[in-house]
Amino acid sequence: MSTKHQSALVVGAGPGLGAALARRFIEGGLKVSVSARDGARLKRLAESVGATAYPCDATVEAEVAAMFERLERDHGAPRLVVYNAGAYVAKSILETSAEEFERCWRIGCLGGFLVGREAARRMKDKGGTILFTGATASLRGGARFANLAVGKFGLRALAQSMARELQPAGIHVAHVIIDGQIVADHRPGRERGAKGEDGLLDPDAIAEAYWQLYRQKRSAWTLELDLRPWTEKF
Repeated sequence: MSTKHQSALVVGAGPGLGAALARRFIEGGLKVSVSARDGARLKRLAESVGATAYPCDATVEAEVAAMFERLERDHGAPRLVVYNAGAYVAKSILETSAEEFERCWRIGCLGGFLVGREAARRMKDKGGTILFTGATASLRGGARFANLAVGKFGLRALAQSMARELQPAGIHVAHVIIDGQIVADHRPGRERGAKGEDGLLDPDAIAEAYWQLYRQKRSAWTLELDLRPWTEKF
Protein backbone atom coordinates (compact mmCIF):
# COMPACT_ATOMS: atom_id res chain seq x y z
CA MET A 1 0.00 0.00 0.00
CA SER A 2 1.53 3.27 -1.11
CA THR A 3 1.26 6.07 1.44
CA LYS A 4 2.59 8.85 -0.78
CA HIS A 5 0.44 11.98 -0.63
CA GLN A 6 -2.07 10.40 1.76
CA SER A 7 -3.31 12.61 4.58
CA ALA A 8 -3.09 11.86 8.31
CA LEU A 9 -4.41 13.67 11.39
CA VAL A 10 -3.32 13.45 15.03
CA VAL A 11 -5.86 14.96 17.45
CA GLY A 12 -4.58 15.71 20.94
CA ALA A 13 -1.05 16.40 19.75
CA GLY A 14 1.47 17.34 22.43
CA PRO A 15 5.26 17.25 22.80
CA GLY A 16 5.36 13.55 23.76
CA LEU A 17 3.42 10.87 21.94
CA GLY A 18 1.58 13.26 19.64
CA ALA A 19 4.82 14.69 18.30
CA ALA A 20 6.31 11.20 17.92
CA LEU A 21 3.27 10.06 15.94
CA ALA A 22 3.51 13.07 13.63
CA ARG A 23 7.22 12.47 13.00
CA ARG A 24 6.70 8.77 12.24
CA PHE A 25 3.82 9.42 9.87
CA ILE A 26 5.80 12.08 8.04
CA GLU A 27 8.72 9.67 7.80
CA GLY A 28 6.31 7.19 6.23
CA GLY A 29 5.39 9.65 3.50
CA LEU A 30 2.09 11.01 4.80
CA LYS A 31 0.95 14.63 4.79
CA VAL A 32 0.44 15.11 8.51
CA SER A 33 -1.82 17.53 10.34
CA VAL A 34 -1.99 17.99 14.10
CA SER A 35 -4.79 19.35 16.26
CA ALA A 36 -5.16 20.55 19.86
CA ARG A 37 -6.98 23.28 21.76
CA ASP A 38 -4.01 25.56 22.50
CA GLY A 39 -3.29 27.22 19.16
CA ALA A 40 0.02 28.81 20.15
CA ARG A 41 1.52 25.60 21.52
CA LEU A 42 0.14 23.64 18.59
CA LYS A 43 1.77 25.98 16.10
CA ARG A 44 5.16 25.54 17.74
CA LEU A 45 4.79 21.75 17.75
CA ALA A 46 3.68 21.67 14.12
CA GLU A 47 6.63 23.76 13.04
CA SER A 48 9.05 21.56 14.98
CA VAL A 49 7.93 18.35 13.25
CA GLY A 50 6.91 19.69 9.84
CA ALA A 51 3.14 19.22 10.18
CA THR A 52 0.16 21.51 9.55
CA ALA A 53 -1.67 22.90 12.59
CA TYR A 54 -5.45 22.93 12.96
CA PRO A 55 -6.44 24.31 16.39
CA CYS A 56 -9.69 22.76 17.59
CA ASP A 57 -11.56 21.84 20.77
CA ALA A 58 -12.35 18.18 20.10
CA THR A 59 -15.30 18.28 22.52
CA VAL A 60 -17.19 20.87 20.44
CA GLU A 61 -19.10 19.28 17.57
CA ALA A 62 -19.07 22.33 15.29
CA GLU A 63 -15.34 22.88 15.74
CA VAL A 64 -14.54 19.26 14.92
CA ALA A 65 -16.66 19.33 11.76
CA ALA A 66 -15.11 22.62 10.63
CA MET A 67 -11.59 21.33 11.29
CA PHE A 68 -12.16 18.25 9.14
CA GLU A 69 -13.60 20.40 6.37
CA ARG A 70 -10.54 22.68 6.37
CA LEU A 71 -8.18 19.73 6.42
CA GLU A 72 -10.01 18.05 3.54
CA ARG A 73 -9.83 21.21 1.45
CA ASP A 74 -6.13 21.64 2.16
CA HIS A 75 -4.82 18.07 2.06
CA GLY A 76 -7.64 15.78 1.05
CA ALA A 77 -9.69 13.43 3.21
CA PRO A 78 -7.47 11.79 5.86
CA ARG A 79 -6.73 8.07 5.51
CA LEU A 80 -5.29 7.84 9.02
CA VAL A 81 -6.75 9.55 12.10
CA VAL A 82 -5.49 9.18 15.67
CA TYR A 83 -7.46 10.35 18.71
CA ASN A 84 -4.82 10.93 21.36
CA ALA A 85 -6.55 13.45 23.65
CA GLY A 86 -7.20 12.81 27.32
CA ALA A 87 -7.57 14.52 30.68
CA TYR A 88 -8.01 13.54 34.29
CA VAL A 89 -7.86 14.89 37.81
CA ALA A 90 -6.60 12.38 40.39
CA LYS A 91 -9.03 12.97 43.25
CA SER A 92 -11.20 11.13 45.73
CA ILE A 93 -14.71 10.40 44.49
CA LEU A 94 -15.90 12.23 47.64
CA GLU A 95 -14.22 15.43 46.49
CA THR A 96 -14.73 15.24 42.73
CA SER A 97 -17.03 17.90 41.34
CA ALA A 98 -19.56 17.24 38.61
CA GLU A 99 -17.77 19.82 36.47
CA GLU A 100 -14.42 18.01 36.78
CA PHE A 101 -16.01 14.65 36.06
CA GLU A 102 -17.85 15.89 32.98
CA ARG A 103 -14.82 17.77 31.59
CA CYS A 104 -12.63 14.67 31.80
CA TRP A 105 -15.33 12.52 30.20
CA ARG A 106 -15.87 15.02 27.39
CA ILE A 107 -12.17 15.06 26.50
CA GLY A 108 -11.55 11.38 27.09
CA CYS A 109 -14.65 9.97 25.41
CA LEU A 110 -16.99 12.45 23.72
CA GLY A 111 -14.12 13.95 21.73
CA GLY A 112 -13.22 10.47 20.52
CA PHE A 113 -16.78 9.97 19.27
CA LEU A 114 -16.88 13.33 17.47
CA VAL A 115 -13.48 12.86 15.83
CA GLY A 116 -14.09 9.19 15.04
CA ARG A 117 -17.46 9.91 13.46
CA GLU A 118 -16.11 12.69 11.22
CA ALA A 119 -13.16 10.52 10.21
CA ALA A 120 -15.43 7.58 9.36
CA ARG A 121 -17.71 9.76 7.27
CA ARG A 122 -14.74 10.67 5.10
CA MET A 123 -13.38 7.12 4.91
CA LYS A 124 -16.61 5.26 4.07
CA ASP A 125 -15.89 5.13 0.34
CA LYS A 126 -12.10 4.70 0.21
CA GLY A 127 -11.33 3.13 3.58
CA GLY A 128 -8.80 4.20 6.17
CA THR A 129 -7.58 3.69 9.71
CA ILE A 130 -8.86 5.20 12.96
CA LEU A 131 -6.74 4.68 16.09
CA PHE A 132 -7.70 5.52 19.68
CA THR A 133 -5.16 5.95 22.48
CA GLY A 134 -6.21 4.11 25.63
CA ALA A 135 -4.53 3.55 28.98
CA THR A 136 -4.27 1.11 31.86
CA ALA A 137 -7.50 2.75 33.05
CA SER A 138 -9.26 1.46 29.92
CA LEU A 139 -9.31 -1.96 31.61
CA ARG A 140 -9.69 -1.23 35.31
CA GLY A 141 -10.61 1.67 37.51
CA GLY A 142 -8.29 2.67 40.30
CA ALA A 143 -8.82 4.57 43.54
CA ARG A 144 -8.81 8.33 42.84
CA PHE A 145 -8.84 7.70 39.08
CA ALA A 146 -12.57 7.63 38.31
CA ASN A 147 -12.14 10.76 36.20
CA LEU A 148 -9.74 8.89 33.92
CA ALA A 149 -11.25 5.40 33.94
CA VAL A 150 -14.81 6.38 33.01
CA GLY A 151 -13.72 8.21 29.87
CA LYS A 152 -11.22 5.51 28.89
CA PHE A 153 -13.76 2.72 29.43
CA GLY A 154 -16.13 4.60 27.15
CA LEU A 155 -13.48 5.19 24.51
CA ARG A 156 -12.67 1.48 24.43
CA ALA A 157 -16.36 0.63 23.97
CA LEU A 158 -16.57 3.20 21.20
CA ALA A 159 -13.62 1.61 19.39
CA GLN A 160 -15.15 -1.86 19.67
CA SER A 161 -18.52 -0.72 18.34
CA MET A 162 -16.98 1.27 15.50
CA ALA A 163 -14.73 -1.63 14.49
CA ARG A 164 -17.63 -4.05 14.25
CA GLU A 165 -19.73 -1.62 12.21
CA LEU A 166 -17.06 -0.11 9.96
CA GLN A 167 -14.69 -2.98 9.27
CA PRO A 168 -16.85 -4.34 6.40
CA ALA A 169 -16.57 -0.89 4.79
CA GLY A 170 -12.78 -1.14 4.77
CA ILE A 171 -12.19 1.05 7.81
CA HIS A 172 -9.71 -0.34 10.33
CA VAL A 173 -10.50 0.79 13.88
CA ALA A 174 -8.07 -0.10 16.67
CA HIS A 175 -7.63 0.76 20.33
CA VAL A 176 -4.13 0.96 21.83
CA ILE A 177 -3.73 0.43 25.57
CA ILE A 178 -0.73 2.36 26.88
CA ASP A 179 0.01 0.41 30.05
CA GLY A 180 2.73 2.39 31.79
CA GLN A 181 4.39 5.77 31.92
CA ILE A 182 5.56 7.43 28.72
CA VAL A 183 8.92 9.15 28.61
CA ALA A 184 8.30 12.89 28.84
CA ASP A 185 11.42 14.89 29.63
CA HIS A 186 9.42 17.88 30.79
CA ARG A 187 7.80 15.96 33.67
CA PRO A 188 9.81 15.50 36.88
CA GLY A 189 10.39 11.84 37.66
CA ARG A 190 9.64 10.70 34.13
CA GLU A 191 13.02 11.37 32.58
CA ARG A 192 14.38 8.69 30.31
CA GLY A 193 16.01 6.01 32.45
CA ALA A 194 14.24 6.98 35.69
CA LYS A 195 13.07 3.35 36.03
CA GLY A 196 16.15 1.82 34.48
CA GLU A 197 17.01 1.32 30.85
CA ASP A 198 13.83 1.03 28.78
CA GLY A 199 11.81 1.19 31.99
CA LEU A 200 9.45 3.79 30.55
CA LEU A 201 7.54 3.70 27.29
CA ASP A 202 9.50 5.38 24.51
CA PRO A 203 7.10 7.58 22.48
CA ASP A 204 8.98 6.78 19.27
CA ALA A 205 8.54 3.05 19.93
CA ILE A 206 4.82 3.58 20.53
CA ALA A 207 4.59 5.59 17.31
CA GLU A 208 6.16 2.70 15.42
CA ALA A 209 3.42 0.40 16.72
CA TYR A 210 0.75 2.84 15.52
CA TRP A 211 2.42 2.95 12.12
CA GLN A 212 2.37 -0.84 11.87
CA LEU A 213 -1.36 -0.85 12.71
CA TYR A 214 -1.90 1.55 9.82
CA ARG A 215 0.07 -0.69 7.49
CA GLN A 216 -1.72 -3.92 8.43
CA LYS A 217 -3.45 -5.92 5.73
CA ARG A 218 -7.16 -6.44 6.29
CA SER A 219 -6.72 -10.22 6.44
CA ALA A 220 -5.12 -9.71 9.88
CA TRP A 221 -6.41 -6.49 11.43
CA THR A 222 -5.80 -5.79 15.11
CA LEU A 223 -8.68 -4.46 17.19
CA GLU A 224 -6.76 -3.99 20.43
CA LEU A 225 -3.06 -3.74 21.15
CA ASP A 226 -1.49 -3.28 24.57
CA LEU A 227 1.98 -1.79 24.99
CA ARG A 228 4.04 -1.71 28.18
CA PRO A 229 7.72 -1.59 29.18
CA TRP A 230 9.33 -4.83 30.27
CA THR A 231 9.47 -3.61 33.89
CA GLU A 232 5.71 -3.01 34.15
CA LYS A 233 3.71 -5.48 36.27
CA PHE A 234 0.46 -6.72 34.77
